Amino acid sequence: MLIDSVTLVVKAGNGGNGVATFRRTAMSAKGGPDGGNGGHGGDVLFQGSNNLNDLHAFRFKKAIRGLNGGDGTKHNGFGKNAEHIIISVPLGTRITDIDTGKIIEIDTVGSPILIARGGKGGFGNFKFKSATNQAPKNRELGYPGELKNIHLELRMIAEIGLIGLPNAGKSSLLTRLTNATPAIGAYPFTTLTPNIGMLGTHAIADIPGLIEGASKGIGLGTKFLKHIEKTKILVHCIDITIDDPLKAYETVRKEFEAYNPKLLEKPEVIFLNKTDLVEENKVREVTKLFEPLHKEIYSGSVLNEEHIDKLKTSLLTLL
Repeated sequence: MLIDSVTLVVKAGNGGNGVATFRRTAMSAKGGPDGGNGGHGGDVLFQGSNNLNDLHAFRFKKAIRGLNGGDGTKHNGFGKNAEHIIISVPLGTRITDIDTGKIIEIDTVGSPILIARGGKGGFGNFKFKSATNQAPKNRELGYPGELKNIHLELRMIAEIGLIGLPNAGKSSLLTRLTNATPAIGAYPFTTLTPNIGMLGTHAIADIPGLIEGASKGIGLGTKFLKHIEKTKILVHCIDITIDDPLKAYETVRKEFEAYNPKLLEKPEVIFLNKTDLVEENKVREVTKLFEPLHKEIYSGSVLNEEHIDKLKTSLLTLL
C-alpha cells in the first residue's frame, strides 16, 4: 500500500532552564551567583533521500518531537545543547505548513531543511549579575521549541509517466520497459497504486487508470494525478481494440486540463497498444486518426520485442 499523504505535528526541543545558585566553598560561605545557562533545544529538519519510495514510515506516527536542551548547573555550568533530529523523506515530498500555508518542495538530496527550530536555553543567575545587583536570585526558564502542524504529500519523481484509461496495458508495458513486476489483470483498476521501474537509470511510473471526472475526484481521482506533475515525458497508452480510441485519448487530456493545464505541455508519446488483437487495416485507420495531433505515435504490442525496443530507443532519445 502506497502511503503518499500524512499529517504530522512537529515539535522542536525546548531550551534547558537556567539555574539560580551561589558559590559555596570552604573559603567563601557566601560567594557570588554561579548559576549556568540552559542548553538550546534541538531543531527538527527534513532531508531528501533516494532510498525511500513513499511515506510509509509515518503511517502510524502522528508526532515528531525534538530533544530538549540540558539545564544549567552550578559553578556556571552550561546545559548541553540538544542534538538536532534529521528526518528522511522521499524525493518529491511537498511539506505544507498547515497554519501558514508555506510550502517546501524536497526535490534533491542535499542539505537538511529546517522545519521547526529548537528553543533557546534560559539564562542562569550569573548572567544577571551587575554592579547594582551583586546577588541576583532570578533565572530564566528555557524557551519552548517551535510547534508546526505540517502535511506531507509525495509527488513521485519519475522521468517517464505511463498514462491512459484503465485496462490500456500500462502495467504490462512497464514490465517490458523495466524490471518492475506490477500486478496485471484483464480488468479495470488492477493497479491501485503507482508502480515504479527503471529503464537503465531512468525511473518510469505506471500511473493508475484515469477515468472521466478524475480531476473532480471520481474513480481514483486526484490521488494519482499529482504524480504526473513531476514527470518529464508522458507515454499515453491507448487500447486500439476499443470502439473509439481517440475519445479515450481526449478523455484523459480533458482531465489534465481541468486538474492542471501545464500537464498538457509535457512531451507526449502515443502508444497504440494491443495491435496483435486487430487486423492491420485497423492499425492504419486508428493511426491516421491520431496524426493531426502532431505527436510521436507508435503502434505495437507489449508481446512484440521489436515494438518494445523501438519504443525504448525513442524514450531514451527524448530524455
